[in-house]
Amino acid sequence: MANDSSQMLRQIVTILVLLVGLTFLGALGFHLTTDVGWFDSVYYAVITVTTLGYQQPDNFSNTGKLFVIFYLIGGLGVFSFSAFQLGQWVVSAQFRAYREQRRMEKRIAEMHNHFIICGCGRMGTTIAKQMELRDQQFVILDSNQELLDDICHTHNWAFLAGDATDDEILLKAGIQRARGLASVLPTDADNVYVVLSARMLMSDLQITARASNDKAVLKLERAGATRVVSPFSSGAQKMARFMLNPRVEDFLEIADTGGMEFELADVHIEEESPYVGLQLNQADLREKGAMVVGIRRADGERLMPPPGDAEIRIGDCLFVFGNSQAVSEITGNPIKDA
Repeated sequence: MANDSSQMLRQIVTILVLLVGLTFLGALGFHLTTDVGWFDSVYYAVITVTTLGYQQPDNFSNTGKLFVIFYLIGGLGVFSFSAFQLGQWVVSAQFRAYREQRRMEKRIAEMHNHFIICGCGRMGTTIAKQMELRDQQFVILDSNQELLDDICHTHNWAFLAGDATDDEILLKAGIQRARGLASVLPTDADNVYVVLSARMLMSDLQITARASNDKAVLKLERAGATRVVSPFSSGAQKMARFMLNPRVEDFLEIADTGGMEFELADVHIEEESPYVGLQLNQADLREKGAMVVGIRRADGERLMPPPGDAEIRIGDCLFVFGNSQAVSEITGNPIKDA
């Protein structure tokens, strides 16, 4: 897409240079062969080459007439070719794709505190749906233009077609303003390269990456990933939980199907938080459908589990467990109605 846009711009610039050069040549000829000024010379050149009309200057010499003959013979062909190329470009699918790309780049440029998803496969699509459900801004990067058109256009998701391992694409996606990045490309090598590039561009960015095996996990962590997820390992752990704690998993599954999906999230206590100075048993978290299972103080102290009289302080990180709706409201990321 980027190469097509560059080629298109070069074609447009070439056509515009031809038209400007043709007009300048005509104006110069009229100025030298007549007594008119530059403005009138440009006017005569334009109406002559476009065949919209012709007004002969006063005291028009044979030299001027000879110039007009050759100017029309050569200039009309150049003008017709340029006008045809511009018209064809305006109505072409390539132009529509270019216009769509510019609109998408403008939309992404207005994003702040958003997420970047590298990869539009099954995992990338699932992550995007979760982000959309929680009304979070995000942009998807993938090199497969057809896949992006098929999936992202349907959901009206922001996207960029290009190589996610390219620093320029990451910068266009607004990595310097992003809140986090997820790399779920098909191969571990690509994910390692994306993590390395993203970490070099932003040292404090939250980066989550997918790995296919334990060796890849180690490489991704060394490359700078904040968290590494192995789908096979995670799936195996969940199957083990099914076997060891079937009743707990049955309960969670029933809650899931009943629209009560449970989540564990962290809540950072800022200075303006209404919970500052309150004890846990005085907060309304339980009434909202969530409970605090742990507290991490700003100095690193951990309370696991926290007592009911534990004071909530500025800088604390509360680990909250409850149904998705309650947790999302507490964290400030409300879930959209399905």
